Amino acid sequence: MTSSTRVISLSHHDILQRLPALTEILVDCVHGGASVSFMQPLHLDTATAFWQKVAQSVAARERVVLAVEQADGSLVGTVQLITDLPENQPHRADVAKLLVHSRGRRQGIAGQLMTALEQEAVRQGKSVLVLDTATGSGAESFYQRCGWQKVGEIPRYALMPDGEMTATSVFYKFL
Repeated sequence: MTSSTRVISLSHHDILQRLPALTEILVDCVHGGASVSFMQPLHLDTATAFWQKVAQSVAARERVVLAVEQADGSLVGTVQLITDLPENQPHRADVAKLLVHSRGRRQGIAGQLMTALEQEAVRQGKSVLVLDTATGSGAESFYQRCGWQKVGEIPRYALMPDGEMTATSVFYKFL
């Protein structure tokens, strides 16, 4: 973590104001091969529509979006904490869309985001977090280094952005 970046929470309004930057991060990650629910080529209108839906979800208090802002005000990464779960699961949340722009990789940005996300989850009274990621990906080894426990793998779970079938690894972490 460097002093030239900080983690911020994005409101509904913030997301709408920063749509171009958020869209750029998502498109960059998908075009770089990240398995985050989108296929290549990811068109700007599709990525923008995704962030508009996320903004609505933030406004409805269904999720929290955290971002890393650089000293110049630009965004370089995001992650989401999904808290809108069934009433028998008030103690847990899902982690989604850990995205770091290629210009921000290998600088501790993902670690900053995950640390802040876990702190936010604790503030909200969550004690269990769950996520999934493509098996064999760099993200899988990143989560293991961060202390997440792998539950197992589901074969043929999704398509990679290039259309190749992939398994997914399911993880949890107690806070």
